[in-house]
Amino acid sequence: MSTDTVSFEERFLPLRDGRTLAYEEAGNLSSKTVVLYLHGFFTVGDASQTSQVLLSKNVHFITPTLPGWGNTSPPPPSTLYRDCLTSDMTMLLSHLYPDSNGRDIKLYIAGGSLGTVPAQILYGASYDKFPFGRCISGMLLLGAFSPFRYHKDYAKHMTWTQYILPGPIAHYIPFNLLTHLMKFVLSRKLTTIEGAEASLRETVFDTMDQAEREEFAKWSEERGMVPEDTVRKMAKNVMKSISKSWAGFMLTPPLLHSDWGFRPDALDEEHSRPPVLLTASKDDDMSPVAYAYYLAANYKNARMKHVEGGHMSISYYMDEVWAEFLADEQ
Repeated sequence: MSTDTVSFEERFLPLRDGRTLAYEEAGNLSSKTVVLYLHGFFTVGDASQTSQVLLSKNVHFITPTLPGWGNTSPPPPSTLYRDCLTSDMTMLLSHLYPDSNGRDIKLYIAGGSLGTVPAQILYGASYDKFPFGRCISGMLLLGAFSPFRYHKDYAKHMTWTQYILPGPIAHYIPFNLLTHLMKFVLSRKLTTIEGAEASLRETVFDTMDQAEREEFAKWSEERGMVPEDTVRKMAKNVMKSISKSWAGFMLTPPLLHSDWGFRPDALDEEHSRPPVLLTASKDDDMSPVAYAYYLAANYKNARMKHVEGGHMSISYYMDEVWAEFLADEQ
């Protein structure tokens, strides 16, 4: 088996329904140990700076772009998001492992922020819908969202902005009207790379305290960039995520409130076997730590890891988190 470390540009998988799935991959592409990482808000699958921990573990790192973001097509109008997701990921893994019978790979699922929702959907999906679910060896949730449908106190931990959207106010106003309004506002800001940078600074970086600013600068330098370069790279992914459509953004509030196909506290023994690692930032106001506490209390095989800082801060600890998550891999 080759252990060459490789990284590819974005690839495109034609799907049976005429849609397209974009993805990137890195590491040992022939490895049967697979890490499937699902991205967060306003970004795309990006393997360009894969953690050295993952590369040292000789895994195949795959990061698809989620439905409606970037170059991945939105779900068909008549298809539930969860069914679209399980179908897309089944086709992707079947494409990359054509000789697999859905049992002979070791699959680790991970998600960050919004990506923790599709990660959980795959974790809890029936094996008829997602045959590779039988291969899951663990799930990593970074800045997790809880299922609003069952977490009755979810709104108590939101900022006022979040309470409006994607919280209960947006949920109860029909036709997704508030999301349409927010799209109109954001689309005016995100017409240029400079506008995307300004929006990132306003929502993410201006809220950092001095200690986290210094940590962010150190983290950027470790990745061969100054902080301004990191913000510019993130802004480019913001622009790419909405370059084809705003469907991913429009789907987000309904997705958070929807039926994910299971209840975390009602999963059977086989689905509950793979351990769940929840990593939460203590001062995260986008994915409040209370959401992780809810999930830790409701998944049968979960544990918590806390880090200092806000929503962005988990990124600074990712080598440590990956090492803990993949401790069984040599």
